[in-house]
Amino acid sequence: MNNLLESVKRFFKNKNTVTIVGVIVILVLLYIGYSSQIKQAVNPVSVVVATETIQPRTEITSDMVQTIDMPNISISDNVYTSKNAVIGKYSNVNSVIPKGSMFYKEMVIEKKELPDAAFTKVKTGEVVYNFPVNMESTYGNSIFPGTIIDIYMKVGNGSDEKVVIGKLLENIEVLAVKDSSGRAVFENTEESRTPAMMIFGLPADLNNLLKAASYLDTIGVELYPVPHSGTVDSTGATRVSTEELKDYIEAHSISVKATESEKTVAVDKLVPTITESGGSPNSVTINFPNGCGSKYTCTYAKDGGKTATTKKTSVVLKYTDIGTLIATVTEKDGTPHTLTTSIPQNEDTDSTTGNVG
Repeated sequence: MNNLLESVKRFFKNKNTVTIVGVIVILVLLYIGYSSQIKQAVNPVSVVVATETIQPRTEITSDMVQTIDMPNISISDNVYTSKNAVIGKYSNVNSVIPKGSMFYKEMVIEKKELPDAAFTKVKTGEVVYNFPVNMESTYGNSIFPGTIIDIYMKVGNGSDEKVVIGKLLENIEVLAVKDSSGRAVFENTEESRTPAMMIFGLPADLNNLLKAASYLDTIGVELYPVPHSGTVDSTGATRVSTEELKDYIEAHSISVKATESEKTVAVDKLVPTITESGGSPNSVTINFPNGCGSKYTCTYAKDGGKTATTKKTSVVLKYTDIGTLIATVTEKDGTPHTLTTSIPQNEDTDSTTGNVG
């Protein structure tokens, strides 16, 4: 027994022997760790994938999804792994989910989170304008959201009177192009939709000017969009300045100055109004017309955040600082009635109304 102990002691006192044993132990530990990591990386995980191409703003149903196993290393944290997590929700407004694709969290939203991208991009102080168009006036459906356009105005029919052409407005960003049903023309890759309305924002004075010009069609006034870098064929026509066009519109329009009592009658009744409590926090009440959720789609967005939909006739928001508010009532034909305002308002005003384009 003593001899065995002495042999063991001599074995471990040998430096070369200890080094070799240490190296072997380290290699074994590395192998075990590496094998564990590889096993964990290739371990199959169930994920949800699309069984068909899903267009934007589409409700996700059970027949549109299935689960498959994929290596854990190929799955990121923002991928859904459960069918129940996506069924009943909607594809985002800017997301086409291809057949076979995984469902990433930014692609899927709740129905109440579906925004109208056009209204969320309207700048503070601007009013939404709904400009009628067709396939021809959009250059074969070539004007799309983000395009910068100018609005030209033509006066005269070319027979009884000389035709006059000029640029009325310029540098307008198109926020949306929709068909006659209010659906975005470019959001669906599988349908051919015909443009019927082009939506953009304008300061109130220019909004009123363009609306006044649109009412003069009976005397030969025609309005049409032109891409900002484009040119207009004015052969046989007289080119005039923007100021001359404004003078023409004003000369053929009647401006009535309403009394305070008459103003409440003249305002568009579908445009939401607001009242403020003042103080801090400032309680801002949005007043919607009756019919939200049935006759109309009523939405609002605070400080440029997500657009919320409501069925209530009044919604209270809290502001602790200066902010913005956009509230919209949309008719079933897609016509928007929008309020865009800053919070707080002028101290002498307790309600604000917008205009419909």
